[in-house]
Amino acid sequence: MGVYSIKAIQLLPVPITEAWDFFSTPNNLQAITPADVHFRVTSTNHGDRIYPGQIIEYKIKPLWGIEWYWMTEITHVEPGKYFADEQRYGPYSLWHHQHHFKEVTGGVEMTDIVHYKVPGWIVGDLMNSLIVGKKLKKIFDFRREKVEALFGPWKG
Repeated sequence: MGVYSIKAIQLLPVPITEAWDFFSTPNNLQAITPADVHFRVTSTNHGDRIYPGQIIEYKIKPLWGIEWYWMTEITHVEPGKYFADEQRYGPYSLWHHQHHFKEVTGGVEMTDIVHYKVPGWIVGDLMNSLIVGKKLKKIFDFRREKVEALFGPWKG
């Protein structure tokens, strides 16, 4: 019955305003998610920029081609510094994702921290060890590469 966490740090060679503008736009998430996840934003009333209380709906096919409905809420926003989203409905029994942005010499340090729990008690822990944890690592590895392709490599 474990709660797992992932922490990913990436340096971006852009002004903080550029990084914030990109990552605070819900529709940009699809561009940094691997195609084999079949991720797409399905909500139409979520707005162009994140705000506290915002509900964003998605469809994903993370495993075996099975489509899942996923709903998250943006729970906290401090523009230019951080925002957090939490699952309201979806594949996890817990999903809390923090996105932090810090201005550094030469650009921005971006930190993602995710806490998640796979449902199913011991079976969920086994699924995390065998499949889910590895899939999430691949997603964050892909995201790192895609973000570097979009913003350029860190030169600092």
